[in-house]
Amino acid sequence: MDNQVRTEVAIIGAGISGLTAGHFLKQQGRDICILEKSGRIGGAIRSERRDGFLIEFGPNSILDTTPLLHDMFSRLNINNDLEYANDTSKNRYIVRHGRLNPLPASPLAFLRSRLFSASAKLRLLKEPFIAPADPDVDESLADFVQRRLGREFLDYAINPFVAGVYAGKPEALSVRSALTKLHQMEQEYGSLIKGAILGARKRRKSTETSKSKARLFSFRDGLQTLVDALGRDLDGNIFTGREIRAIRRREATFEIEGDTDGRAFQLTADALLITVPAHVYPDLPLDFQTSLVAPLQQIYYPPVTMVYFGFKSRPSGVPLDGFGFLVPEKENRQILGTVWSSTIFSNRTPDQGVALTTFVGGSRQPENALLPEDQLIELVRRDIEDLMGIRTSPDLIAVKSWKKAIPQYHIGHREIIAQIEQFEQAHPGVFISGNFRGGISVADCVKQSHLMSGHIHTYLTETQG
Repeated sequence: MDNQVRTEVAIIGAGISGLTAGHFLKQQGRDICILEKSGRIGGAIRSERRDGFLIEFGPNSILDTTPLLHDMFSRLNINNDLEYANDTSKNRYIVRHGRLNPLPASPLAFLRSRLFSASAKLRLLKEPFIAPADPDVDESLADFVQRRLGREFLDYAINPFVAGVYAGKPEALSVRSALTKLHQMEQEYGSLIKGAILGARKRRKSTETSKSKARLFSFRDGLQTLVDALGRDLDGNIFTGREIRAIRRREATFEIEGDTDGRAFQLTADALLITVPAHVYPDLPLDFQTSLVAPLQQIYYPPVTMVYFGFKSRPSGVPLDGFGFLVPEKENRQILGTVWSSTIFSNRTPDQGVALTTFVGGSRQPENALLPEDQLIELVRRDIEDLMGIRTSPDLIAVKSWKKAIPQYHIGHREIIAQIEQFEQAHPGVFISGNFRGGISVADCVKQSHLMSGHIHTYLTETQG
């Protein structure tokens, strides 16, 4: 990168949101420049092979919810590297009374399931007759589920689900922001059960696939394959190790000043896309950010630690015939859940090996995620032994702590997004993106980046005449 550069779009942050936005803008013929503070791209996504084991330090899979994904993979020439999850991984387990119980996958399995009591099953018969909430009320997910489905479903279905996806607590999450489809289903059909039945035809006509029906996939060498492919596609447009000192507006353009390895640089752009996490904004040197920092500081990012156990031979214990298990808060365990990584995808371990990825902390027990590494490993080992019957010491251990992991869409999140939209309207040419807006999953980030790239392209077309 030269000391002085002129570009159409400056993108701050080379996580999955920044990289995919850059990809889409490049497809539209736009000149882009991506600035990344760290020395690597990909953000939380990082795959690494060690001694025959493939470790995912961040996201471990993607839900196949949108055709945008495969269109992008085709352009990146990585479709042949795709690997869908094994059918066995459709089995999911929930801990109850210290035992792993399969999550029922059909109405008949639900009726036979020991995960829920007879009274909880009968309680579902009331659901179609419960009136929907006021559409303007920002209801917590816990209140929503307890009102429509009862306390037991909250405790043994939604609570562990939220811990597994958000590392969050349903009492704090906003149902309309965090699980928008549930809120929409209640408002449109008056009932979740009616919505599941009557909305099936509408969902079949959509090009999008619901998260409950979408297939899970990764790549033979992990999600790092996607990051590396985007890096090759954007070669010459990404600049790592860039410390930004100032971002100023100069009439219709933006000036970005910074340094790398002690050398100053200046970048001038017609549009600015910021894709860094919400908690980074207080340190972002925007000279026009006053109204943006306060609302973004309200978004909570709990700490989460990943503890990976790799076994070169299959240890004795429960059969590994599923995706893994989640732990409800009522079970009073020290972990959130464990993914059976080697069951979901092939080529993750040496022959006959086993890989377990356990998550600790989150909004439920943030203090656990910040424990010293040896205490974390022992904490996980105890729960794995108790719940899975595995007493064998792992051959490989890897630990990764994220002090600020996943943005929580708490009650009031809708107002935060409204303030972001007002900021964008007040500052034409500035666009705000990231997984605190539009969904936290990789697929959500891709869809949000595609949307943002369209807005930026339109803005440039209009302003450039």
